Amino acid sequence: MLKDTNDSSSSYNRMISYSNIFHVWKCLWIPLIIFFFSKAFCNSNAQSILLPHQDRSFLRSAGVSSCPMPDPSLYFRPVVGILTHPGDGASGRLNNATNASYIAASYVKFVESAGARVIPLIYNEPKEILAEKLNLVNGVLFTGGWAKTGLYYETVQELFKRALEKNDAGYHFPVLAICLGFELLNMIVSKDKNILETFNALDQASTLQFMGSTNIEGTVFQRFSPDLLKKLTTECLVMQNHHYGISPKRFLETPALSSFFKILTTSKDENDKVYVSTVQAQNYPITGFQWHPEKNAFEWGLSMIPHSEDAVQVTQHVANYFISEARKSMNRPSARKVLDNLIYNYSPTYCGKAGKGYDEVYIFA
Repeated sequence: MLKDTNDSSSSYNRMISYSNIFHVWKCLWIPLIIFFFSKAFCNSNAQSILLPHQDRSFLRSAGVSSCPMPDPSLYFRPVVGILTHPGDGASGRLNNATNASYIAASYVKFVESAGARVIPLIYNEPKEILAEKLNLVNGVLFTGGWAKTGLYYETVQELFKRALEKNDAGYHFPVLAICLGFELLNMIVSKDKNILETFNALDQASTLQFMGSTNIEGTVFQRFSPDLLKKLTTECLVMQNHHYGISPKRFLETPALSSFFKILTTSKDENDKVYVSTVQAQNYPITGFQWHPEKNAFEWGLSMIPHSEDAVQVTQHVANYFISEARKSMNRPSARKVLDNLIYNYSPTYCGKAGKGYDEVYIFA
């Protein structure tokens, strides 16, 4: 009888034990499954991005590591000439000399950020000195500003003519024209000093709208990712700061312009008036921007300048494109002459405390 009682007690205890185990398992199985799946997911993610030395297939195909020789057709010490603009860039607060001219430091930083150095082309220097300096550079940048007449206009016209001649002779020589620079090229190419129209686009961030038939291959936009190209059309990633411009209608109705340039993008001013915002020369390495690619990364004085990561990428892509074109130049100037003329021989002046205009300028007087 005692044995039967012990057997019953033992069976009952086993049933209780099994019941407890089942209850514990029921509480733990979901967390355990989540744990194992999470671990597997993390491991798969960690394995999806491998460094070269972790990728066996890469190691098998790469063989012994080595540094390839640079492309001998490219010049990896490019120098860009930036034309100075009349004045001091600060309405006379820094220097009111009548012969003063300046370059906003943002243009210099823009060029340097892509791996090039700068020689200032002082607009009112003697022509023979400007010609000498032009032979030291691998491309030219025309900046923004206000001057459209007199010696400044004549200097831009002469430098542009020289750039075309270099390209026609087979020497790759890029030109980047920003805001006023682009406006002046419209006047010079069309041979019409009254071709510009008025627009209301001061201190305005805007989108870029691509022309329906635009082919961006070989243009500044080719290096932009599809995602960034889309954002350019939907988000205000470019900075406008101009009173003047040219409408697509007038541009296309002017044979001299429409045969020389192709329109890449348009934009709208504060009154929804459409103007041409980016062009590329048909047969020359010349790009014109009504907008300011340099400001997103290097200027802080205007309230509407976009400074997002995407906006800064826009600045960098444009700079990289321009300097990649300068590297194609066959010009190999004397190192000593380059060093003697670099902008490093001058010091920038900080003028950003005024809370407007440029942050820094190089002044030449």
